[in-house]
Amino acid sequence: MSKTILLIHGAWLTHDSWSNFRGYFQSKGYSVVAPPWPYMEKAAVELRANPDPRLAKTTIKDLVDHFEKHVLALPEAPILIGHSFGGLIVQMLLDRGLGVAGVAIDAGPPRGVIPSFTAIKSALPVLLTWRGWQRTLTMSFKAFATTFANTVPADQQPALYDECIVPAPGRIFFQAALGIGNGVNWANPDRPPLLLIAASKDKTAPTSMIRAMFKKHSQAPSRTAFQEFPDRSHWLCTETGWEEVADAALNWALLHGASQPTL
Repeated sequence: MSKTILLIHGAWLTHDSWSNFRGYFQSKGYSVVAPPWPYMEKAAVELRANPDPRLAKTTIKDLVDHFEKHVLALPEAPILIGHSFGGLIVQMLLDRGLGVAGVAIDAGPPRGVIPSFTAIKSALPVLLTWRGWQRTLTMSFKAFATTFANTVPADQQPALYDECIVPAPGRIFFQAALGIGNGVNWANPDRPPLLLIAASKDKTAPTSMIRAMFKKHSQAPSRTAFQEFPDRSHWLCTETGWEEVADAALNWALLHGASQPTL
């Protein structure tokens, strides 16, 4: 019976982006941990003003190894829930046999899934940045408003951008685009159950790409499922109705990989 949930945030955000999920799951009796990425332990305002120079050299493997250490330090195998790049990390941790079940929300794809045109278009500002693989980059407000939180009312977007968006290592985006360090064994017989969640209006990780991941992961003998939320964007873990996403993630994990704790 797993009473532990480990949340993994994505690029451009901090672990504080899980505040709603964390409090919600804790109210249901779970122990919830949401570790920051390496070199991102500070508050968002500090990360924007003075990002750690070591962040620029962070690789996908660094991130997965970092969260593997957090998983192994827990008293029991946790439910893994990740958003965006955190969803890719969840898939890779599951491939290592970690966790009792995993939920990847609007996830980045492992090697073998070709990003859709929409996903490539949303990533172009990063991929076209000069020496971007050696730099710490920041998402522009335009990209946030049009490809990240495009279903959020326009009058709310500026405040959310100022509050939530932080620099990220450019290297991981180039690695993902080139299929470097993000491979998994699609037919892994030891992979725990996996739920892939999509948002119908997501322009960063569109539904077609999530379905392609689902098809690939379905080669494994363990349970693989797909669920789409209508009228949501990449911001679905925070925008109105986030509770439905949280419930879907937890209920599926309980049904297929863990049992509900006794309160």
